Amino acid sequence: MSRARAAKKLAQAAAYGGGGLGLIGATLYGVLTAEAEYAKRVIGPTRYYPTPGDGLYGRYPGHPITFAMIGDSSAAGYGTETPDETPGVLIASGLAELAKRPVRLVDVSKTGAKSTDLAAQVDAALQAGPHIAVILIGVNDVKAKMPPSTSVRLLSAAVRRLRAANCEVVVGTCPDLGVVRTIMPPLRQVARSWSHRLAAAQTIAVVEAGGRSVSLGSLLGEVFRSNPSMWGRDNFHPSATGYTAASAALLPSVAAAMGVGTESFVHPEQFRGEAILPIAEAAVQAARQAGTEVAATEVAGRSRGPAGRWAALRHRRRHPKAEVDRVDEPTESSPDAVPVCQ
Repeated sequence: MSRARAAKKLAQAAAYGGGGLGLIGATLYGVLTAEAEYAKRVIGPTRYYPTPGDGLYGRYPGHPITFAMIGDSSAAGYGTETPDETPGVLIASGLAELAKRPVRLVDVSKTGAKSTDLAAQVDAALQAGPHIAVILIGVNDVKAKMPPSTSVRLLSAAVRRLRAANCEVVVGTCPDLGVVRTIMPPLRQVARSWSHRLAAAQTIAVVEAGGRSVSLGSLLGEVFRSNPSMWGRDNFHPSATGYTAASAALLPSVAAAMGVGTESFVHPEQFRGEAILPIAEAAVQAARQAGTEVAATEVAGRSRGPAGRWAALRHRRRHPKAEVDRVDEPTESSPDAVPVCQ
C-alpha cells in the first residue's frame, strides 16, 4: 500500500470511528509505545509547568486579533524560562507585527495534554471569541497508547468546532520522533515511519475539517540532530531556541490564514517546490519536509478531483523573530479602555 493511500485510509477510519491499530500497523505501534515507556522512564515525571503568556501584544491601532494557543507541552513551551519564550507569545508577537494590529493571546494549552483534552481546551478558547487558533497535539497520545484513528478523529472534531465559530485554524502536525535521543536505534526508524504516517493522516483530517496544517519535522528535525542547543534539559522537549524555530515555521501560515503578510494571496510557485495536488499526495509530501503548509484549494472552480479534495502545498518564507512587546491593558474603568473585537 502506498503511503498516500495508507494515510488516506487512516484519516477515513478516524472520520468514521473505526480503524483501530490495523491501518498503521499493530507491530509498528506496539514497538513505538514500548519505546515511549522507556523514554518516559529516562525523562522522568513532569516537574515544570510553564507560565502562559496571556495578554495583549503589539502597540498598534485597531481592534485586537484574538489568538488561541491549544495543545500539549509543545504548545505550552515546556522547559522555557519566561513566558516570552513560549510559542504562544512568539507567534502572537510576530502576528501583531505583520498585521499591524494588536493581538490578544489566550493560551489554554497544558503540559501533558492528549487529544482527549482538546474538547475542554476548545471550550475554554471559544469563550474568548478567537479569530485564529494554533493546535499542537499528539505526542502524548503515543505514551497513552491511544489508537491513531482516535487521535486523528479528536483533532478533526476540534478543528470543526473552531471553524464553525468562524475561527481560522492552523495545526502543527506530529513531529519526527525518530530524532528523539531517548529512542535508540534501530527503533528510531520505526518512530520516524510512525510519525510520518500520523502527520499525513492529521493533515488530511485537518484540511477536510476546514483548517490548514504545517509539518513540524522542524520541531524535532535535522537541525536538532546537528545543534544540541535546540534540545531542552530533559533531551526530549525543545529548548527556547527550538521553540523559536517551530514558531517561525508556524507564523507564516497563521498570517496567511488571517490574510496578512506579503504571501497571503500569492499562488503556489513551482520553482519553490510548491504545487496543487490531491490531498493524500500533498499530505505525504508535507510529512517529509518540515515547515510545509497544506490547505484546501480549487482547480477550475472545483474543490475535488478524481483523487479527492485538491490541496495547495506551500513552503512559505519565514520572517525574522519579532520583538516581544506586551501591552499593559487598561482596566474597564479607565477612560483609555479600548473595545475588544469579539
